Amino acid sequence: MLKVSGIGGSPVNRDKLTVLVVDDAPENIEILRTILQPQYKVKAARTGEKAIKIAQTTPPDMILLDVVMPEMDGYEVCRQLKVDPTTAEIPIIFITAKTSADNETQGFELGAVDYITKPVRPAIVKARVATHLALRDQTHHLEELVVQRTIELQNTHLELIRCLGQAAEYKDNETGLHVIRMSHYARIIAQQLDVGDDWVQLVFQAAPMHDVGKIGIPDSILSKPGKLTDEEWQMMRNHPEYGAEIIGDHSSLLLSMAREIALTHHEKWDGTGYPYNLAGEAIPLSGRVVAIADVFDALTSERPYKHAWAVEDAVALIQENAGKHFDPDLVPLFLKELPAVLEIKKKYAENAEGVSKHLHNVLGVSA
Repeated sequence: MLKVSGIGGSPVNRDKLTVLVVDDAPENIEILRTILQPQYKVKAARTGEKAIKIAQTTPPDMILLDVVMPEMDGYEVCRQLKVDPTTAEIPIIFITAKTSADNETQGFELGAVDYITKPVRPAIVKARVATHLALRDQTHHLEELVVQRTIELQNTHLELIRCLGQAAEYKDNETGLHVIRMSHYARIIAQQLDVGDDWVQLVFQAAPMHDVGKIGIPDSILSKPGKLTDEEWQMMRNHPEYGAEIIGDHSSLLLSMAREIALTHHEKWDGTGYPYNLAGEAIPLSGRVVAIADVFDALTSERPYKHAWAVEDAVALIQENAGKHFDPDLVPLFLKELPAVLEIKKKYAENAEGVSKHLHNVLGVSA
């Protein structure tokens, strides 16, 4: 096992690293092989074409590349390796008798990490190879840390959305399962659109925040068993804007989607919705998708002011309002997947048994 210094000088145990030596002169290959073994596993290629083939099939950890070779010189080999995503990250050190500043500049501009002149000195070769392999490992480690931190931030966003979405639902729903069901319904609709998996996942993850603005609505209005007065209804109609204010403006795609949904899921296709009376495709697609998912679940769920509708009645209302309340192109997609919708409805039913499990599985994390 080879020990390569990591960040802070700590050794990292790993298998022998592979160095590909590319030179048309066998004696030069043998000199470099003698210098690098037994610390590294050494492969050799005497032509540029062979070097590229080896690098593409079994990528080495580093390439020592001669410049002056017949048919394809080292500069062209380097150029081809750097434009290929499978080999672009392999560090390349030129080893050549060419010593002019222009030669070195050309090599660095093509993406080489170093330039060693012939005749080579063993100590220089060993030091340069070890240094650039360590730098490569440190770069990979930093990239892994960035990925890890990005995932942590995404999980934090999800947790924020989950908590705020449930907080809003607890104001007029005992378990908060509405946000789970309707987010699954929204995903079912979105999956049938030509929007890409990333967009589908954003809708699914952001949908639970659609009614976060209800946090700003008095409980006396949310829980009122009878019809709202005009003044109370006007207060209720403020919750999309409250939600947008609570979420705020963010560079995060997830939080931006959550804000868009919170602000537009009560807009209607015919322009009679709120808060901005948007119509047709002026309503963001995310708001149009969530509108169907939200209304279906609201109709088929028990509320302080109403009994749950039968599924057949809710479906009939959605069909009748295609082109009025709802995007007429989205309604058929929802109805086509009604069996999957009903499976979700059954899985996340409003009952005491299994509620804690459902809440743990919100957003489908473990479902």
